[in-house]
Amino acid sequence: MSPSVPDEMPEGAAPPRRALRVLVVDDEPLARDCVRLALRDAAGVEVVGECADGAAAVDAIRVHRPDVVFLDVQMPGLDGFGVVDAVGVDRMPSVVFVTAFDAHAIRAFEVHALDYVLKPFENDRLLAALRRAREDRRTRRDGALGRRLARLLRGLQTEGGDVAAPRREPVRRFAVRHDGRIRFVAVDEVDWVEADGNYAVLHAGAQRHRVRFTIQALARELDPTRFFQIHRSTIVNLDRVKEVQPWFGGDYVAILTTGEKLRVSRTRAPLLLRTAR
Repeated sequence: MSPSVPDEMPEGAAPPRRALRVLVVDDEPLARDCVRLALRDAAGVEVVGECADGAAAVDAIRVHRPDVVFLDVQMPGLDGFGVVDAVGVDRMPSVVFVTAFDAHAIRAFEVHALDYVLKPFENDRLLAALRRAREDRRTRRDGALGRRLARLLRGLQTEGGDVAAPRREPVRRFAVRHDGRIRFVAVDEVDWVEADGNYAVLHAGAQRHRVRFTIQALARELDPTRFFQIHRSTIVNLDRVKEVQPWFGGDYVAILTTGEKLRVSRTRAPLLLRTAR
């Protein structure tokens, strides 16, 4: 009996398509779960890894060499743009940027023909981004994706050389977690904001909401005619400032309409008084 011979592929038949290798990068476990579950039933997709921060994402991209990365924009430490910069635009897989803020970065992504998904996202929108990423694999052959990413990063470079988040207009609302759900808080509801490490806490009446922004990044996202950073760790809604009084050591205190008293640094007090006119 002769040894078995593998069946030959019928003439003209296409070779089997390799699974699309996907890496999911987001510092929120729930967000990673949502992406993974949405991709679970997608044909020809293999999730090769998940990362909770930018540094781990850089290593995973180099090790796993995914075809597509679902990349969160806002992460503590190294953010999504920093990941692209660290890996290098010519070595990046196809990218679907993920963001929770409808005014954050979207204009830049559209200008450079790069896909994005807004949180909280519908499965259909994420799967549509996946289909577009499949097509994007073909454009990599002529370097089109690398050129688009390079133009995006050049447009985001600040004078100091750091990658800054692009802006078209000030953020209008925040996506926050409450009782296991995602709800939206309008900026009009926010009285003041305090720093909490790589996060910020929104004070909206009796409510407190923690969002993934450093205080410096949030100051860039808010409307400067309505919000002012009175201290390195505090931003205030100017409409809530009732009066400003001298305090100890040359500093000042801002008294809000809510009765809250917030420290104002001596260097920012004159700017606050001019801005609040």
